[in-house]
Amino acid sequence: MFDILLPKLHKEGQKFLTISLVITFIFLLFSKFLGLIGIVISIWVFYFFRDPERFPIQDNNFLLASADGMICQIEEGVNGPVEFSLENEKFTKVSIFMNVFNCHVNRFPIDCKVDEVFYKPGQYLNASFDDASLKNERNLIKITSTSNDNIILAQVAGLVARRIVSYCNSNDEYKQGQSFGIIRFGSRVDMFFSDQFRILVKKGQTVVGGETLIAGRKTLTVKA
Repeated sequence: MFDILLPKLHKEGQKFLTISLVITFIFLLFSKFLGLIGIVISIWVFYFFRDPERFPIQDNNFLLASADGMICQIEEGVNGPVEFSLENEKFTKVSIFMNVFNCHVNRFPIDCKVDEVFYKPGQYLNASFDDASLKNERNLIKITSTSNDNIILAQVAGLVARRIVSYCNSNDEYKQGQSFGIIRFGSRVDMFFSDQFRILVKKGQTVVGGETLIAGRKTLTVKA
């Protein structure tokens, strides 16, 4: 219960929380009402940058959600990202939209090795729009699972977001559910994977990063 009320703070949130608390203190010197507003904002900043512990299934027959939020798009047979010269290969794409109240820590869906990271500047359309995947600022991460699955994750900035943070590099190895970055203040994560996986979620479904099953291998007998 204590971990739910006071989860761990992500390192990216430390300076924002400090700034918010300083402003709140200044507000309190002038007005209790302004101070109350500052307190509410500080609480929101703390919870926005929360980094709660997650409990992945630890089974590489499944892909886990790479973010908290809502499934805003599911497409099959889409071209892979041109940034990795995969435009002639077909993937299933699942997009997760994070609003400003979701936890914004991003996580790997499977045990993997990072092959390449590609950052691309762009616009700041509403992250729930389909065009956001192509036009917005984004950071793409190509990974290979321990079972040789090629998977691409795309951190996409949103209408409010102006800063994508990724702390993984080529040749880094990660465990399923381990975090690799965060996006500040509203955004989405796109997951591209092969048709060897069966989709286990539906559009509009709420998912939990590092825990919700997004897809399972078709060789398994799994009911969606």
